[in-house]
Amino acid sequence: MVRSTIEEILIGREWVLADGATGTNYFSMGLQSGDSPELWNIDHPDRVASLHRRFIDAGADIILTNSFGGTSCRLKLHKSEDRVTELNQAAASIARNEADRAEREVVVAGSIGPTGDLLKPLGDLDPFEAEDAFAEQALALKEGGADVIWLETMSSKEELNSAGVGVKQAGLPIVATMTFDTKGRTMMGVAPQELVKLYQDSVPKLVAYGANCGIGASDLIGAMIAMRKYASDDDVLIAKGNCGIPEFVDGEICYSGTPELMAEYACLARDLNIRIIGGCCGTTPEHLRAMRDALESRDLRPKPTLDGVVSLLGPVTKGTRMCCEDSFQATPELQNTQRERRRRRSN
Repeated sequence: MVRSTIEEILIGREWVLADGATGTNYFSMGLQSGDSPELWNIDHPDRVASLHRRFIDAGADIILTNSFGGTSCRLKLHKSEDRVTELNQAAASIARNEADRAEREVVVAGSIGPTGDLLKPLGDLDPFEAEDAFAEQALALKEGGADVIWLETMSSKEELNSAGVGVKQAGLPIVATMTFDTKGRTMMGVAPQELVKLYQDSVPKLVAYGANCGIGASDLIGAMIAMRKYASDDDVLIAKGNCGIPEFVDGEICYSGTPELMAEYACLARDLNIRIIGGCCGTTPEHLRAMRDALESRDLRPKPTLDGVVSLLGPVTKGTRMCCEDSFQATPELQNTQRERRRRRSN
């Protein structure tokens, strides 16, 4: 069967729905703290397949493989750095099988997260070694049946650049997301507005870009408001936010977001012309079903303001508010990008 590319699926679609959390759902299925989810692709493939199936049944158009920590850099923490090809091929194959069983077309996205190491000169990881690690993982995901490479939860410009160089060897379309903290920037100080040019310069064959994870749904939408100001109207943006705010309850991390809150979050993302919408940590198939139902049944509204987001989803951090209000010091390069965007829109 000839499968459509992610670009083809996006044509004529106002939005597509990506899936929810992997790790936090696995914890409810028996994963123990400190274990490697990627080992489940061999040890418990039935559980991995089950979560994919539940997300597809809930309405996901895109499912992410169970391979977030699948680089040799991350797998060495579990003494499995020599199993990169085996574990990633299995991750993609499990997702591929479930996608092919669906009654509609479902995209398999090969999830690639950060290495967990800092690149030189801040850390010990050589950029060329990082490129090789990302390439090895991407090639294995392609072999297993992934349709697109999905770089996620990045926070460093340098690592994103190495990831972009490495994964292009697989020859698949690429999407990329970074994550923001309480200061409204990534851990390495990148603001949402700066990502527009950074993504375009760092990642070849980039189909879509945006933000994932972070603090909560309201801050994620705040970051997307800031990014939307600088992105072209034709750019495909991604929002994949956490299910509310993480809290410690009886020694475990729980997420405060209800299905109703995540449904509102999904519609706010769509109102911002975010084309790929999904959930991250804490987002269950039940949350995703509520998101799908809301996206299909509610009318499009005017683009939300940050105050409007707060009224519907809850408070945002000071850092998010500063980014949305452009109260940060933009680099000269970013200022030039903004001027060019304005010039194009006025012509």
